[in-house]
Amino acid sequence: MTPDETDRELAAPAENLPALPPKVPRFSGLLRQIAEAHEDERMTVGDLLRAMEGRASAALLFIFAFPNILPSPPGLAAVLGLPLIYLSTQMMMGRDPWLPQFIAGRSMSREAFRNVVLRAAPVLDRAERLLRQRWWPLVTPAMVRVMGFVCLLLALLLSLPVPLGNLMPATAICVIALALLERDGVWITLGLGMTVAAFGWVGGIGYGLIKSAIYVVINAF
Repeated sequence: MTPDETDRELAAPAENLPALPPKVPRFSGLLRQIAEAHEDERMTVGDLLRAMEGRASAALLFIFAFPNILPSPPGLAAVLGLPLIYLSTQMMMGRDPWLPQFIAGRSMSREAFRNVVLRAAPVLDRAERLLRQRWWPLVTPAMVRVMGFVCLLLALLLSLPVPLGNLMPATAICVIALALLERDGVWITLGLGMTVAAFGWVGGIGYGLIKSAIYVVINAF
């Protein structure tokens, strides 16, 4: 088989993984539509879950992970880590996304949600120009479950109280979520590479903190 034939085979959609309909808006467009159409004063997590419909799991993974990439107050990772753990666990088990009421009922003002969309949209626009359906063996239903397990590990890592430790895990989750939304196997490999880097990053910071604490304790006595 020639390289060109191999590329064509990897790019072809699987029989059980139909191509996205051309009229379905991309994720950035869907977020803008939700932000513009929502009329209530508050936007709950449950509202987002219903609005995302078939793309809820990966879409919500991105929404909960993305704020951890931005400058944020201490403790935000622990708060956003819980819904990430719920969603990734359900993805790993092949279930439809569901969140308990104490998470689904959490809300933000309509303007705050629109501001989040405003900040995320330029990043999504740039990413979506690079994303496309390819390397279908990496985005089959079985691989989606594997990615759910990977995102669960990243969500647990993100929740650890490690200074600056949430940046790399959150970025890896965002990359994997976008890859699943657009069925891009190339970005799945990128997300897996970033997962390895995230564990190395957090592990390095944690090792440095422990070593520093031991040094302080030894010298204090």
